[in-house]
Amino acid sequence: QEQLVESGGGLAQAVGSLRLSCAASGRTLTTYTMGWFREAPGREREFVSAIRWRGSGTYYADSVKGRFTVSRDNAKNTLNLQMNNPQPEDTSVYYCAAAKFLGATPEEEGSYDYWGQGTRVTVSS
Repeated sequence: QEQLVESGGGLAQAVGSLRLSCAASGRTLTTYTMGWFREAPGREREFVSAIRWRGSGTYYADSVKGRFTVSRDNAKNTLNLQMNNPQPEDTSVYYCAAAKFLGATPEEEGSYDYWGQGTRVTVSS
């Protein structure tokens, strides 16, 4: 059974930085598309970023483009999200996810087969 465990959440100040990580266990996920989603209080879960299995394709929501960077280390079976210049509106629970289908649409929540439990990020102004 694949498991995804996020870490790195916490309190960050605007114009600071924060790095989220997601560790995968149970099976190597090197061929999976990996993604980050977030869910703020009272709002629906939304796409943040994703990366193809070779890292050749990266995708970002417009709201985080230029500030967040997604990366993966296939040797360590981990996914990362570098959050630079976070803003209060980035306050959410962040979830990592894995999609088995190589042709999965990265921005669509329904593309993903496995999800982590989430890590909370709070950004203060």
